[in-house]
Amino acid sequence: MKLDIDGWLRGIGLAQYAEMFRANDIDIELLGRLTNDDLKDLGVASLGHRKKLLEAIAGLAVAVPVSLQPALIGPKAQNAAERRQVTVMFADLVGSTALSTRMDPEDLRDIISAYRKCAAEAVRRFGGFVAKYMGDGLLVYFGYPQAHEDDAERAVRAGLELVAAVSALKSPVSLRTRVGIATGLVVVGDLIGSGEAQERGIVGETPNLAARLQGIAEPNMVVIAESTRRLLGNLFELTDLGPKDLKGIGGLVPAWAVLRTSSVASRFEAMHAAGLTALVGREEQFELLQRRWSRAKTGEGQVVLISGEAGIGKSRLTAALMESLAGEPHKRLRYFCSPQHIDSALYPVIGQMERAAGLAHDDTPQAKLDKLNAVLAQTSTSIPDVALFAEMLSLPNDGLYAALELTPEQRRQRTLEALTTQFAGLAGRQPVLVIVEDAHWVDPTSLEVFGRTVDQIKTLPVLLIVTFRPEFSAPWAGQSHVTSLKLNRLAENEAAAIVAGLVGSRQVPADVVAEIIDRTDGVPLFVEEMTKAVLEAESEGEARRTAAAVPSSVLAVPSSLHATLMARLDRLGSAKEIAQIGAAIGREFSHALLAAVAMWNERRLCTALDQLLDAGLLFRQGVPPGASYLFKHALVRDAAYGSLLREPRRNLHARIAGAVEGAFPEVAQSRPELLALHYSEAGMIERAAKLWGIAGQRSISRSALAEAAAQLSRAVSQMASLPETSALRREQIKYQIELVTVLMHVKGYGAPGTKAAVDHARLLIEKAEAQGEPSEDPLLLFSVLYGAWVLNVAAFNGEAAGALATQFMALAEKQRMTGPLMLAHRMVGMTAMSTGDQVAG
Repeated sequence: MKLDIDGWLRGIGLAQYAEMFRANDIDIELLGRLTNDDLKDLGVASLGHRKKLLEAIAGLAVAVPVSLQPALIGPKAQNAAERRQVTVMFADLVGSTALSTRMDPEDLRDIISAYRKCAAEAVRRFGGFVAKYMGDGLLVYFGYPQAHEDDAERAVRAGLELVAAVSALKSPVSLRTRVGIATGLVVVGDLIGSGEAQERGIVGETPNLAARLQGIAEPNMVVIAESTRRLLGNLFELTDLGPKDLKGIGGLVPAWAVLRTSSVASRFEAMHAAGLTALVGREEQFELLQRRWSRAKTGEGQVVLISGEAGIGKSRLTAALMESLAGEPHKRLRYFCSPQHIDSALYPVIGQMERAAGLAHDDTPQAKLDKLNAVLAQTSTSIPDVALFAEMLSLPNDGLYAALELTPEQRRQRTLEALTTQFAGLAGRQPVLVIVEDAHWVDPTSLEVFGRTVDQIKTLPVLLIVTFRPEFSAPWAGQSHVTSLKLNRLAENEAAAIVAGLVGSRQVPADVVAEIIDRTDGVPLFVEEMTKAVLEAESEGEARRTAAAVPSSVLAVPSSLHATLMARLDRLGSAKEIAQIGAAIGREFSHALLAAVAMWNERRLCTALDQLLDAGLLFRQGVPPGASYLFKHALVRDAAYGSLLREPRRNLHARIAGAVEGAFPEVAQSRPELLALHYSEAGMIERAAKLWGIAGQRSISRSALAEAAAQLSRAVSQMASLPETSALRREQIKYQIELVTVLMHVKGYGAPGTKAAVDHARLLIEKAEAQGEPSEDPLLLFSVLYGAWVLNVAAFNGEAAGALATQFMALAEKQRMTGPLMLAHRMVGMTAMSTGDQVAG
C-alpha cells in the first residue's frame, strides 16, 4: 500500500500544509507519531485543522491493515526491539461467539468493525498503539513506540473511555467489553510474521498478565494489575478484587477494578497520597512567595511565574504556601492543566468550577444545577452569566434562564467576560490565592482567561502563581507586577536531607545513600522515588542493585520514573541512537570517541547532539570536535542504556573498546579500567580480566587501594569463569595474592572479606601444586599462610593460628629456607604467647 503525503493531505482538504510537511521532512511513515504539540510546532495554528489532521491520522491507522501499521509509527530498523517499560491493555467484545451463532456474518462484521473503530479512537486519544487486532479483541501498547510520563494513567483512561464508548454504540444488540491492564518491563518492537500476520512483537510476563486480567473482568469492567496501580496514586477510584489465581502466572496475583476517575484534582496530591516530604532547599523561594502574598493582600495584585524541569518541586513549593495560609481568611482557586486535555477548551476552568460547586459524579443534572446556582449566588452572578456557566459545564437549562441566542464567537467572548466579572466579585470579598498548575499543558482558551486575569489583578488583593516547565514561554513575564522564579536542582546535602527524612529510623547502607544522591542529580522527585524503590527492596543486596544498577542499569530506574525518562528520549527521533551510544560510553564522553563509535557524518552527528542539548539532556563543554558531553541526569543515561537489548549492547561495547584501542591509545594506556569495563560488557572476558588486573596493579602503584581492591576482585572473578589453563592459574594466583595484600590495608586483617581472600589464594596455590605446577615464586605459599596466621591472631583465634604456624614451620623445614624458618619460629612463639600456652612456648 503506497501512500503519498501530498495526496493524503489533498484528500482531507488540507493541501495547504503540504509544503510545510515537506519542509520538515514529515512523510507518511511519521504521521502516526505526530501529536498536537508537533502540529503546533509545524505551524498548524488552527485548532480545527489540528483536530482534523489527528482524526485523519487515526482513521488511517484503522484503515491500513495491521501488517502495515508498524510503518505508520516511524521508521524502524528490521531489528529495532528494545527493553522498556510498557503498559499493556487487552480488550475484547463480550459475547461475540454467541453473536456469531445467531447473526448474519455481514452484520457481525459491521458490529466488530464499529467496535474496532471505537477502540482505535479511544486508544489514539490517549497516545496508545494498537499492536494487533485478534478477532473481537485487541492488544494495545502504552509506552511504545512513544513513551509518555503518564502511560499507566493513559491506559486506564483509555480503558474507561472504551467501556463507555462501546456501551453507547448504536447496534442491534447491546455491546459490552472487558479490559485488562498491566505494566512491566518487556522486550518490544521485533517485526514478527509476514504479510497480513506481521506485527510488532512483545515478550515478557506483562502481556500475558494483562490478558489474564481481562479474562477475569466482568462485562464493562477495567481490571488492572498491582504494577499499574502503584503508578496511579489516587487518580482513580478502585475496588480491590483480592488475590487471584491466574493461569500461567505464578502465585496469587492482586487485582483491582477501576470504577472511575477520582475527585482529587491535583495530580501532585494524587501521586503523594501518603503525605508530602519536608520542604528542603527552597527556603528563599518560599519566603519570596510569602512576601508577594503580603503585598497582594494590600490590593497590589502579584503574579509569580515558577518554572523548572519535571520533578524539581514546583508543586511542592505551592503546597507549602497553601499550608502556611491555612489559618488565614482567603479564597483559594486552583486550576489544573492536563496533558490529555490540551485541546479541551476551558478544561482547567471547568474543573475548578465543578470543585467549587461540589459537583459529584452521581449527582442528578438538577442537583448539579442547584449546587452551581448556590455557589454563584455568593458573588451575585447575573442570571445571563449563570446561564453561560451552566452551558460551559454542560448542564441543562431548567427554564430559569432565558435561552441566549448567540453566535459561537459571541458566546465565547461573553463567557470570558463572565469569568472576569465573577473573579472580580470573589476578589472584592476577600484576598484570593490563584494557582495554575502545569501551564505547559494549558488549552488556548484557558490561556486567554489567565492572561485576562494577569491584567485584571493589578489593583486586586490577588496572588496568582503559575507553574510550568521550561518549554512553556509565559507571555506575561517582564510586567511590573510579575516575578519570575526558576527552580534549580538541590545541593547534595539537601538531597541527603530528603533521603534521611524518608528513611527515618530504618537502616540503609551509607554507600547506597551516596548512590541515590549521585544518580538523582538534585531533582527532588528523583530523590524521593529512588529512595522509595530502595526502601521497598526485599534485601540489602536488592537495594544495592536498585541504587547502583549492577549488572543492568535499567534496574536503577524506578518504574515511577521510567516512563518520564523514556518519553524525553522518544521525542528525539534518530538522535536517540546517539544518546544510547553516549550512554554506553558512560555518563561523560568525548565528541571524538562518540564520532569514532557512531560512524555518522559530522554534520548529522552535530545535529543529533544539538537536539540532545536543546532537549536539556546533555551539558557540553568546549567546541566540537574537541568537545566533551555529560548527561544532565544519571537516570536519563540509565534509561537510554537500559533500553538496549543484550546483543546490540555487547556489540556497542565491543565497538567502543575497539575505538579506544585503535584511535586513542593514550587513553587505553592511562585508563586500563575503562577498556576493561567495555570488554566486560562486550562479553570478551579473557581480554577484560587481564585489563582489570593491569588496572589493579596500576592503582596499587598510585596508592589508590580501594580502587585496586575492586579492580583485582573483578580480574580474579572473571578469570574463574574462563577455561582453566596453567597460564591462567598463574595469573589468578598473582592477582589473588595482590588482592589479599590490598584488603589487609583497606578492610583490615580481621575482616571476613580479607579472610575469604586469603583462603581462596591458598586454595588456588594448592590446586596448582596438585596439578604439578609449582609456583614461579617459592615464597607465595609462605605469604598466604602468613597472611592467614596474622588474621587469626588479630581475631584471637588461637587454635587456627597455631595450626597455621605449624603448617608454616613444616613447609619451611621441608624447603630448608632460612628466612621462612626464622619467621616460622617467631610465629609459633607469638601464637603460644598470645594463647598463654607456656608448655608449647
